[in-house]
Amino acid sequence: KEQYYSEQHSSLINKAYRTLLNPLSRGLYLLELNGVEPAQETDCDADSAFLAEIMEINEKLAEPENEDILEEIETLIKVKQEELTKEVTAAFEKDDLQEAKKLLAKMKYFANLEDKVKNKKIPS
Repeated sequence: KEQYYSEQHSSLINKAYRTLLNPLSRGLYLLELNGVEPAQETDCDADSAFLAEIMEINEKLAEPENEDILEEIETLIKVKQEELTKEVTAAFEKDDLQEAKKLLAKMKYFANLEDKVKNKKIPS
């Protein structure tokens, strides 16, 4: 019985650690704790300049595979994620949950782009 409980708690601790380790999942969890629904894909509050930037990156990813372009995109995504993480942290510190929600929605876009880059880098 003790081993069963130990395994259950270990599993919960690992899940909590993974959630808190990633800025996006951590932010979404903090929104949830504060009773704020995260932005859905259909909530299109994102400004047109941001959406144009995402479309441009997607177009570059659709081009034939070029290692230099993939590295450039990967670096850009990393920089944007770091900027957004700082902005989300500041929004939570100011208790501006709606701003945090908008920023986390943007982070989701970049996380999706990051996944696309990783999938392109993995040889099929």
